[in-house]
Amino acid sequence: MGRYLLRRLFIAIPVLLGITFVAFAALALAPGDPILARIDPSILAQQSPEWIEERRRELGLDRPIPVQYVKWLSGLVQGDLGYSVATRRSVGDELRTRLPVSLKLMGAALLFGIVVGIPFGALAALKQHSRLDYALSSLTMLLISTPTFFLGLLAIYLFGVHLRLLPTGGMATLGAIPSLADQIRHLVLPATVLGLRNAALLMRHTRSSLLEVLREDHVTTARGKGLSQRVVFLRHVLRNALIPIISVLGFLLPELVVGAVITEQVFAWPGMGFMAVRAAADRDPSMLMGVVLVVGIGVLISTLAADIAYAVADPRVRFTQKQKTWI
Repeated sequence: MGRYLLRRLFIAIPVLLGITFVAFAALALAPGDPILARIDPSILAQQSPEWIEERRRELGLDRPIPVQYVKWLSGLVQGDLGYSVATRRSVGDELRTRLPVSLKLMGAALLFGIVVGIPFGALAALKQHSRLDYALSSLTMLLISTPTFFLGLLAIYLFGVHLRLLPTGGMATLGAIPSLADQIRHLVLPATVLGLRNAALLMRHTRSSLLEVLREDHVTTARGKGLSQRVVFLRHVLRNALIPIISVLGFLLPELVVGAVITEQVFAWPGMGFMAVRAAADRDPSMLMGVVLVVGIGVLISTLAADIAYAVADPRVRFTQKQKTWI
């Protein structure tokens, strides 16, 4: 187990380097200029091309892309992610402020997706071809096909404007004494909207996985022995059905990140997604690279966690000492 984890960590290093290099090159080749994007047009019209080139030289934007990437990488090794060209603040400080905010939102959304998606998916499988099954399946397809921003706007209108039950933006009420209850009220709408798509995906995969296991011979044999439906479901069906669900959970992080970018914009949630959109508008490469780095590390960690969960859920999966691979 330890050797496998060490081997995966060594593999993750070049993968992360590849992700960051591709992102760095894409940002460098993208249309637009960080210098032109952050200077007022009226002031820019009064400056000469030489002045603009001097500002580019100060930021190192005149160098070849590989040279810029190596400089960024050397700073990363020393714990320096650079400075934002828009705010002039350290990227590391910005990430330390924004990352916990986004993790709070994504964690609540993931928990909502698990608590809602897996039980309702199991219920739909156990009640196959019933009205409840058809209703849940239709709702699943509707949630998967509906854009996140539309669900967010609908939730704001219904629960914030029409019913006035929940706040529609931010993390806390302006002018109010900070409290946990107030933070939870502000978290309910964005976490629910972000978690609905995850719940729909988990519901769909849980139903399919359970139906596949319910048709297997060992389940029929267990029923033939006179075991109760509860024992058959818990001991012989649920554990085998969890294996593909674990795979879905391991790859929900990219879905969460993409959804969080949109959700944070709709609900003015000051997390990394909100910061990434602002950095893209400002053509802020250092800030965007910081976001790419954090997301890349998170995806690699979630993939490794899914592999480990496979071994826990399925006794047939083991780590070999000779091959250091799965068997």
